[in-house]
Amino acid sequence: MRLLYILASYVLFALLFPVLLLHRKTRHGLKERLGFYGPGSLPPRGEGPVLWLHGASAGDLLALSPMFAPLRARFPGCQLILSTMTDSGYAMAKGRLAKDIDGVVYVPYDLWGATRRAVRAIRPDVLVLEYTEIWPNLIRAAKRGGARVVMTNGRFSPKNLGKYRRLFGLIGNPLHDLDLMLMRQEEEAERARSLGARPEWVRVTGNTKFDSLAGGLAQEDETLRGALGLEPGARVWIAGSTHEGEEEVLLGVYRRLLERWPDLRLVIAPRYVDRAARIVALTREKGLSVGLRSQGNPERGQVVVLDTIGELSRAYRLATVVFVGGSFTKRGGQNILEPAGQGKPVLYGPHMDNFRDSVDLLTGHGGVQVQDGEALQATLAEWLASPEQLASLGEQAQATVRRISGASERNAEAMTTLFPHGRPDPR
Repeated sequence: MRLLYILASYVLFALLFPVLLLHRKTRHGLKERLGFYGPGSLPPRGEGPVLWLHGASAGDLLALSPMFAPLRARFPGCQLILSTMTDSGYAMAKGRLAKDIDGVVYVPYDLWGATRRAVRAIRPDVLVLEYTEIWPNLIRAAKRGGARVVMTNGRFSPKNLGKYRRLFGLIGNPLHDLDLMLMRQEEEAERARSLGARPEWVRVTGNTKFDSLAGGLAQEDETLRGALGLEPGARVWIAGSTHEGEEEVLLGVYRRLLERWPDLRLVIAPRYVDRAARIVALTREKGLSVGLRSQGNPERGQVVVLDTIGELSRAYRLATVVFVGGSFTKRGGQNILEPAGQGKPVLYGPHMDNFRDSVDLLTGHGGVQVQDGEALQATLAEWLASPEQLASLGEQAQATVRRISGASERNAEAMTTLFPHGRPDPR
């Protein structure tokens, strides 16, 4: 059955290769994706263990990042190597996360040869896969190389269980090769067991993405405030991670709110920054002034487009109120707990299928789900008219995030049980 998957993976790769080579998210790092690493791609191996942590995208790497310190505390002298699938994830690791890690590479394609070359080069003691990053060839290569394989923030969608069972029946069950499955919720753990995971290897530890959000209130970022062209004390509505089709609704709501609050400023942070020019044009069509963060908003526009990568979390500190996008479209939502963790009241639309757990936590506790633009405008108007209510909702939101933190420490502690003496034997 493994041979069937190996052959099928090469056939599928041959068919998809032109798309992978040209797609804006995956068109760089071809050699590393094939398991070839040039000089300086990987740090010299030290005396401590090598922990290879994989997250598909920039957001997934951020969810892994709260584990860095707990892992270093429990595995002294360890090297943390990140891998990612997307160019934005690679840029995030090279930039924002660089000081906390020892190296970053593109994850190899899940091909028999590429995964084995990668494992031989990285020589991991532990391979950590996040969410549902179940890559059978990579998992098998890591196991043959002597590594322990761990899933963190584990999740399995109930609607896909049948597909997983059929696939595992054809290619063999890769869950049998995992040494630990650290799941977000008990429901997720039960699904893992139903798919054939060994019960003693499945634990519920929570979601690490909450840990990076649970600190104290961050200081407002005056440097970014200036770059966005925002006046001190101005009311600021931030629309984060917006998608095509949402900005038109948001700009319509904003124009109506300006009639009552002319000092209100709108910061739009598109999920994909290459859409910035389109948003600028749309804003001008609506008769509103607009500027770009990358240019310092010299126009001091009523609307500012955050057209840089990695600054949205910083920008949330400046917000009076936040709307999180991907929720007025079929995208399935974006991270609503990031602004909540900074003490901001949060609004989001009806399409939050990818973040149902977050919606259940936050709704009624600093977050409100609205069905359309009219409901969004009504709620914003109510909140802007009551600073006391805004402050109270922000406090509730942050308290909610603090209550659900701690998964990173639990995950790191669980990984120490993989080794007889709490750490891998030196190789």
